[in-house]
Amino acid sequence: MKYQRYKYSAENELMYYEFYSVGPKGHIKKVIEFSETNVEDVYNLAFGDYDEITGKISDRVVTNNGDSLKVLSTVASSVYAFTSKRPEAWVFATGSTSVRTRLYRMGLTNNLAEISEDFHVYGLKEDQWEDFFIGEDYKAFLVKRK
Repeated sequence: MKYQRYKYSAENELMYYEFYSVGPKGHIKKVIEFSETNVEDVYNLAFGDYDEITGKISDRVVTNNGDSLKVLSTVASSVYAFTSKRPEAWVFATGSTSVRTRLYRMGLTNNLAEISEDFHVYGLKEDQWEDFFIGEDYKAFLVKRK
């Protein structure tokens, strides 16, 4: 993508990534995790702040560290890395809130031309998957390498 992104560390299978958001609120550890679903070759993308107490991803925290484009670009970069290792994978994503789902839709919309060069992009609307169209409201997203 055309935006700056953070450097991340990942384990060998490229299922788990860590990086730090840097801004006015400090250095905040972020985690991206791909997990298998009950559908073959479909992986869920989970993303959020790392909760030191639970050791899990907190996807409801609003960080407001002034770097949302850089953070989203980093998440997108992890999708490229993950699918380069698993080209058969379908990556499913949705926000933990409607506001976050809208943010993800805006990110896809603003970068659709570039993303579409490498991925098929779908949106979930009224319980049906369809090609992603700008201006449509979707509940979730699905991408697959071309």
